Order: sequence, then C-alpha cells, then structure tokens
Amino acid sequence: MHAWPASEVPALPGKGRDLRIHDTATDGLITLAPGPVARIYVCGITPYDATHLGHAATYNAFDLVQRVWLDTKRQVHYVQNVTDVDDPLLERAARDAIDWVALAEKETALFREDMTALRMLPPRHYIGAVEAIPGIVPLVERLRDSGAAYELDGDIYFSVEADPDFGKVSRLDAATMRLLSAERGGDPDRPGKKNPLDPMLWMAAREGEPSWDGGSLGRGRPGWHIECVAIALDHLGMGFDVQGGGSDLAFPHHEMGASHAQALTGEFPMAKAYVHAGMVALHGEKMSKSKGNLVFVSKLRRDGVDPAAIRLALLAHHYRADWEWTDQVLQDAVARLDRWRAAVSRPDGPPAEALVEELREALANDLDAPAALAAVDRWAALQQERGGTDEGAPGVVSRAVDALLGVAL
Repeated sequence: MHAWPASEVPALPGKGRDLRIHDTATDGLITLAPGPVARIYVCGITPYDATHLGHAATYNAFDLVQRVWLDTKRQVHYVQNVTDVDDPLLERAARDAIDWVALAEKETALFREDMTALRMLPPRHYIGAVEAIPGIVPLVERLRDSGAAYELDGDIYFSVEADPDFGKVSRLDAATMRLLSAERGGDPDRPGKKNPLDPMLWMAAREGEPSWDGGSLGRGRPGWHIECVAIALDHLGMGFDVQGGGSDLAFPHHEMGASHAQALTGEFPMAKAYVHAGMVALHGEKMSKSKGNLVFVSKLRRDGVDPAAIRLALLAHHYRADWEWTDQVLQDAVARLDRWRAAVSRPDGPPAEALVEELREALANDLDAPAALAAVDRWAALQQERGGTDEGAPGVVSRAVDALLGVAL
C-alpha cells in the first residue's frame, strides 16, 4: 500500500530543541532524545468512511512531532497502518451493498487526498492489515505455542496474564477496563475466556466473511491489536520512541498491543512514550461514526475552505485537549490565515529570529501549538502596526510557519 506525497519541509537556520511530551504510561512529561533516526508508529484509519476532523486533529498532532524532530536534524522513521479488514468495514459494505475491498480502497484514497491537502507528512511505511497477514500469523502461533494464547471454539485469544506489565499503559482499574473493552470492540462477556479482558488474536473464518490462510491457526483473519504489533515490530522493532493515536486508543488498543509485543519479545517497553490526542466534539458529543455527528475534511475542501485554515483551526487547540468544532472556530482560523498572509506579503518587517526560537520553544514544550500561534500573531500585529526594516524577515517567518506548523503562507 502506498502513502501520499510529501510536501517539502523548509530547512531553518540553527537547530530545534528536544521534545518534552506527555506520556500516558507515566502520566507526566518526558524528554525524548532519540538517536539519529527517531521512530514513531501512529495507528491509522479503518476505511469505511471519510476523514473527519477528529482524525485530522490526531494526525496533526503527530505531524508536529515529526516536524520538531526534523528541526533537530534527525531523520524520522514513521509507520502507519490501515485496518482494511474489520467488522465496521464489513458491516458498512453490507449495509450499502458494495464490495468491502472497493469500499476500503475508495476511503483510503480519499484519506490520502485529505492528508496531502493538509500537508501531513507521509509515513515511510503505510501498511494495510491484509498485506500484513503473512507476518501476523507466525506471531499468533508463537504466542499460542508459548502458552500466552489459547483457543476458544476455533478463535485464538491472548491471555493478559501472560504479561506481568499488563495495565501499565492506561493505568486503569479492572472494572474500567472491562467497561471500555465492551464499548471498544472487545467481548468481555464471552463464555469460556480465561479473563474477560483477553483480546482476540485470530478470528476463525465465519460464513460470508473474508478469511485467509492462517497456517496451523486455520483460516480466519487477525484481531485488531496484533495487526499493529506485527507492523510495528517488523518496521521499527521494540523500544521505538512514540506510539501515537487518539485518547480512545489508550485502552484497549495500545494496552493490548504493548502486552502482545512484550510477551513475544520478553522486552519492556514496546514504546518509550505513549502519546494520545484529545477528542473533537460536535454539538456537545465526541465526533464518531456511530453517532454520525461528523465534519469531514473532504466536505470542507469541497465547500472551498482553504486546507491551511483547517489546519490552523486544529492547531488552535492543544493536542491533548478535548474541544468542540464550531463555525466560529473555522471563522477565526480563516481570519488568522488572512492576517498572516498579509503580514508575510510585505517586502520587509520586524526581525524574525526571536519568533523562530519562540516557535521552537513552544512546540518542544509538549507541542504547545496555541502558544506558537500566539507568537506568530504578535509578529503579524507588529508588522501591521509599524512594520520593520528587515528585508528577509517575512520570508523567514513564512518558512518557519511552514516547517514547524505545516501551514503554507
């Protein structure tokens, strides 16, 4: 599976700062100082509907992580998956009487278009669940053969008791885990499981559903969590720098994935930092496909909204915050974009070196994009009030905003 094209990231004078970011597993800020190559895995979409603003906000957060690392002169090895076979996808295809493969391909193509328009940096490896199956099967077999997994009516389940560090990612109590498991794709009430929280690794073939050769597992398809584990271990290895996604992935997805990887390798942790973006709401409720209260990036683009304004609307909120999309949020972003473009269109202006350092400092401090926007606002206001004599300043500001915030002026 191929990703989307990369937009050029301008090189800035000097060097950025190491990133301090909130780690869910420790509930505190940690400093990430990777080696020459920083490694990040971000969980991708299940392509049964278009990219909504909740998706965009999440991928925007991890785009900022990459931009901070690039500004420190590191390379970035970014991996993202596509869950191109799963119950919601099959259910939507059946509802609309279309082929599930065609649906997945159509929505994945639209996702690529949205990411390109928003200037999100593409992953080096963009891997679908279906193409990862040959690598998933042997991992499930290893877990089963080691006693970390067991069979139940042909399905294979992971035993959470096999990982002594289970629970360290989300830090939730068992009752909360059970509740969230039921809400987020688990089956805690299925009879015969050793532990209600045990997640499925391999689903035996069901009539009328797609299935693949699972070797000694029999025909079937993979569970959700082992998909990401197989892809991450194959392309990044254990101990990579950031595991990212929305806050609703901390449990069960990232918790279970960490336990799968740790049971497979005997190493801890799977990732040095578990980083989670907040949820975007509409009309008082979190945007979700099940509720249907979605604002689609593609619809905004079709309505003529500049993608740079959409990105500024996302950047106006701290990535960990839960916030609500309104018409006013978009109007403020459009007005901000107009002010910034007017400011950099002049031939000279106030010196820009201090602004570049403000941007670097804000983003290195747990991706504080609102502080970064405020710094550019101050420069633009000064430009409007009295201008300046630095002929290169507008160009420096334009390149810095592009490189660090992903907004083309």
